[in-house]
Amino acid sequence: MTNSDKPEIKVAILDFYNGIANEGMRGFREILDRYKVKNGLNLSYQVFDVRKKVEVPGKEFDIYISSGGPGDPLESEGSEWEKKYFQLIDKLEDHNFSNTSQKKYGFFVCHSFQLMCRKYALGHVNMRKSPSFGVLPVHQTKAGKHDPVFENMADPFYTVDSRLWQVINPDEKRFEELGMQLLAIEKERPHVDLPRAMMAIRFSDYFFSTQFHPEADSKGVKSLLLKEEKKKEVVSEHGIEKYNEMLTRLDDPDKITYTQNTMIPNFLDQAIWSLQEA
Repeated sequence: MTNSDKPEIKVAILDFYNGIANEGMRGFREILDRYKVKNGLNLSYQVFDVRKKVEVPGKEFDIYISSGGPGDPLESEGSEWEKKYFQLIDKLEDHNFSNTSQKKYGFFVCHSFQLMCRKYALGHVNMRKSPSFGVLPVHQTKAGKHDPVFENMADPFYTVDSRLWQVINPDEKRFEELGMQLLAIEKERPHVDLPRAMMAIRFSDYFFSTQFHPEADSKGVKSLLLKEEKKKEVVSEHGIEKYNEMLTRLDDPDKITYTQNTMIPNFLDQAIWSLQEA
């Protein structure tokens, strides 16, 4: 049986970069291309430019991956593209609540994570005191340790964090009401009197989200870290020792390379197994 004879798995990649050059979109494409070859799948993907061109797909895809992106996750409230995007999310959720066996899967990263937290009112979305950028540890909660997307991940695991915004102060009552789970939080900093940001949330059996960038690879991050202005930013936030440590971490196969090769593939395993079962 050739790949093209197998049932097609259609993935929509929702680009939130607003036309700005980035490494994220390449990361998603490469993960999907590798996954398709490794598992011998008939898998295709299509990219939609949500913010710049107001392109939003319909319900005809099986899996939706929403990227990160620049800027303030609060200022798009009421904008045309955000209205269309949230309408899509509502349609996918209605579909998943129905008794159809073929569910729709979603993975939301960074900017999309912040928008979804605002949509569900899960916590306080605000600006950090300074940007967080680099290869940083993420700590799993008790619920995170049992989530299939974190299977075979260390605790803490290392990943790429790149954000000026954050979601803090989880509203536990709201999480409970909606049946959502907080799966990971940022590193504890006992010397800093600031709340720890939420880093991964399971919205439902089908929707998973991360504040960090599991699609990032060392090649892309290294090219950014070596730029003078990024170096200044990281050194002022974390110090020169931490900056040098980040560069070393990039070459460690157990850090972001491992996260890139494990997390989104775990999510795809779960989604595709369920689609094939249905």
